[in-house]
Order: sequence, then C-alpha cells, then structure tokens
Amino acid sequence: MATTTIAPATASTYRGGLYEWLTTTDHKKIGIMYIISSFIFFLIGGLLALGVRTELAQPGLQFVSNEGIYNQLFTMHATVMIFLFVIPMLAGFGNYVVPLMIGAPDMAFPRINALSLWLLPLGGILLLSSFLLGGGAQAGWTSYPPLSEDRPLGSTGYGQDLWIVSLILIGTSSILGSINFLVTIFKMRAPGMTLFRMPILVWTVLVTSVLVLMATPVITSALMMLFIDRNYGGHFFDPATGGSAVLYQNIFWFYSHPAVYVMILPAMGMISEILPVFSRKPLFGYKAFIFATAAIGALGFSVWAHHMFTTGAVFLPFFSLMTFLIAVPTGVKFFNWISTMWRGQLTFSTPMIFALGFLTMFLIGGINGAFSASVPVDFALHDTYWVVAHLHYVLFGGSVMGVFAGLYYWFPKMFGRMLDETLGKVQFIIMFIGLNLTFFPMHMVGLAGMPRRIADYANSGWTDLNLLATIGSFTIAVSMLPFIWNVFVSLRSGKIAGDNPWEANTLEWATSSPPPPYNFDHLPEIRSERPLFDLRHGKTGH
Repeated sequence: MATTTIAPATASTYRGGLYEWLTTTDHKKIGIMYIISSFIFFLIGGLLALGVRTELAQPGLQFVSNEGIYNQLFTMHATVMIFLFVIPMLAGFGNYVVPLMIGAPDMAFPRINALSLWLLPLGGILLLSSFLLGGGAQAGWTSYPPLSEDRPLGSTGYGQDLWIVSLILIGTSSILGSINFLVTIFKMRAPGMTLFRMPILVWTVLVTSVLVLMATPVITSALMMLFIDRNYGGHFFDPATGGSAVLYQNIFWFYSHPAVYVMILPAMGMISEILPVFSRKPLFGYKAFIFATAAIGALGFSVWAHHMFTTGAVFLPFFSLMTFLIAVPTGVKFFNWISTMWRGQLTFSTPMIFALGFLTMFLIGGINGAFSASVPVDFALHDTYWVVAHLHYVLFGGSVMGVFAGLYYWFPKMFGRMLDETLGKVQFIIMFIGLNLTFFPMHMVGLAGMPRRIADYANSGWTDLNLLATIGSFTIAVSMLPFIWNVFVSLRSGKIAGDNPWEANTLEWATSSPPPPYNFDHLPEIRSERPLFDLRHGKTGH
C-alpha cells in the first residue's frame, strides 16, 4: 500500500514539565488544556446549579438571604456553562482531533491557537471575580435591558460590567479559533483528503466555525453598546431617550440562536464518528449528513426571533415556519444515525452507550422545542420552566452526553490508556437517571405555569416536582465522582490502548497513541472517507 511520508514541521525542542505546557503551540496539548479548563468550569457551573436547585427544593427563602444572590447564582450558572464549558469543550475536541483527522501536522496558526486558549481562563477569572466586587451579574445570561442597565440595590454594578468585558474576551477567543479552524481545514488537508472524504466531525467543526465567525461579532456589538449605555451615557437600549430594548433582543438572539448550533453541531459530529465504529458499518447517507449540517448552519440565522414571539415586534408566521423547517435536517440526521445502527454488529462500549444517551435525550429536547415553534403554544409557555426543560434536554442531554461519549472514545488517543469500562457505565447510569429526574419534572411545572428565574413560589402543587428536580441535580453531581476517579486511576495504571483500540476508520487512529509532536511518521493513501478501513482490507479505490 502506498504511503505519504510526513516530515516533522520543525526540529522539536523539548522543554520539560509545566513550562512546556504553559508555552506550547502544539494543537494536541492546547486541545487537552481546553478540555481540562472547560471541565473545571463545568464543575463550578454545576456547583452554582446546585445552589439554584437547593433554593427551589421547598417554597420560601431558606438557602439564599435575598433574591439578588439567587439572581447571581442562575446568571453565573448559565453564563459559565454556555461560554466557559460547552463551547470551549467542543473547541478543545476540535483542536485535538481535526488536524489529526485531515492529516495535518498542526493548526494553521499555532500561536493564535494558544492565544485563543489563554483568553478563556482570563475571561473566566474576570467573570467569577465579580462575586468579590459588590456582587455578580444579576440580569440572567441574556442580560436584557433595562435589567442589565440598572444597578440593583446593594450592588456596585461592577459585576455586570465584568460580565460584559469577560464575554467580549471569550468571544474574541471564539473568533480567532474559528478563523484558525477554517484555514486549517481548507488549506492543510493531506494529499487525497478531498472535502467529501473528510470525517463528519471535521464538517461539523467547519460549519460551526462559519457560524461563530458570522454571529460572534454581532453579540460583541450588543455588549459594547450595553457597556456604553451603563458607563458613558449612551441610550442605545433606553426607550425613554429614543433607544429600543427590543433592538438588544434582536441582536442578542441573532447570535445566541446560532450559538445553540455551535453547542450541538460538534457533538453531532462526534456521535457520527462513534456510531459507525461500534456498529461496524459505514455512516449511512454520508453526503446527506453533510448537506443536512450545512442546512442547519444556513437556517440557523433565520429563526432567532422565535425567542421574541411575545414581544409583538416580529413577524410571527415567518419565524414559526422557519423554526419548524430547521427540524427537517435534524430529522435527516436521526434517520441516518438509526440506519447506521440498523442490522449492524453493535458493541455496547462506554462511548456507544453515551452516544445512545445523546440520541434519546436530544430527541426529547428537539420534540419539545418543536412544540414551542407553534405561536399559540409559545405564548402559553414563554418564560416558564418548560423552556428550561427544553434547553437542558438539548444542551445537557445532547451536548454533555456527546462530550462524555467523545471523552471515552478519544481518551486512549490522547493519553495512550483506556478508561475503565465498568466505571464508565456506572457513570452513565447515574447521570442518565439524574438527568431525567432533574429536567423531566420541569416540563410539568412549566405546563402548570411556574415562571423561570424566581427564588420563591407559593403554589404547593409545584413543591414535590421541584424537590424531585433537586434530588436529580445532586444525582448528576454524584455521577461526576466515578468519572473523576476513572480518569485518575486510568492515567496511572489504565490498560495500554495501542494505536487503534476501537478499530476505527479515520486518520487520527493511523498514528501512535499519544501521537508524536508532528502527528504522523507516514500516512496511508486516502481514497475514501474511511482510509483505515481501506488499509486494513487492501482496497485501492479509483
């Protein structure tokens, strides 16, 4: 079989220990640091969520002294989870895997890649430091004016300003990262790696990068205007002086609805790599999957105003229709995933189990989102716990399940050792139970009219369901313990993985585990989207 020899890009200078990691431009080390820092923020965001759920377990204020503290808890929880966990975590997987999947020695701009990484902990420290400076942000992760323009009683207001500045820094990191991904994918593919031979994960990262590049500058403009309003006498969003609070909502959601796809498309890509490997079949409808991904990216910019149905300021029929329409390419993906598994030789290893968890939970999140696309239904459910349930089934049942599927799948490639299967399955069972205990009751209290973002409630009919959700949230927290122990033990004494423990078919498994600094000594000839399958079976293509 013909091979392509890859020479190291530069003579590698080895520097030991922590200094090497802090100064590295190697995409693999940067990817691992993205994942580690994102997981730390995940734990912080989870603790904030436990504070929210503890307060809501029973009526009355028993855990927080006033509603301002509660407002800080849910605001910072959502901000940390979205901007410092889900988006950077998926970027970390992309950093590690994409160059390996396309046969590249590194990202196109290694130093910019390092800058993208280090902007994130800086933004996170700024965000969390607001707790020490007169109270954190209290206006929710959306920070709608006039709430975000007020300085609440007992607050210096610095918390909201730090929130704005930290998000601008995090957005800058995302923009730089998206440019890096696009140039890497278009300019650094190995010989024979045409666009329609790229793995689906690379396609989803490509579309995600386009979304980030087009949408993030928009939210940055809104944040800058909000900062000017708060500190320099601007009136962009003040109706009393000719501004418009609805303008902020339009700008915010023009970014934030595509951001939902930024948070789910790479997870879909990871699932699309895992299912074929553990089904021992090629992905069904490879090109249809690519076109569906591109359609989600394009339609993602036409649905933002379904968050604003109740404002009376948007054209309801158009945005309702587009919201129903964007469900079609996602439905195509589900049929493709199911067809991939159909009559396959299924192996229920931990990555596969988490992938199946993704399919079932994300399906629930998608279906209850489609209900909200109906204008009369949305009018009834807007700003109730139904919306919270929908969001968490999509982002926890979807993105987080996808993240853990990816961690169990690529951990052997990153560290050369296998994670323990038994501990992995224990984690999945606890997390799956906790997820549904937490978020399924929110559908019912939402239908019963419970508003979101309240610290107290008087309706006794909501108490039992809220208590159940709180128990579920602590169950999710417990599910992290076997995972952390699994990683600790496996790094020290886990089973040696070998180059390709899963018998996978994409290029990252054609090198050692972990790979050398320059990724590949040689590459197999690339004649299809499954080059390692071709190599194992002696296929030459045409």
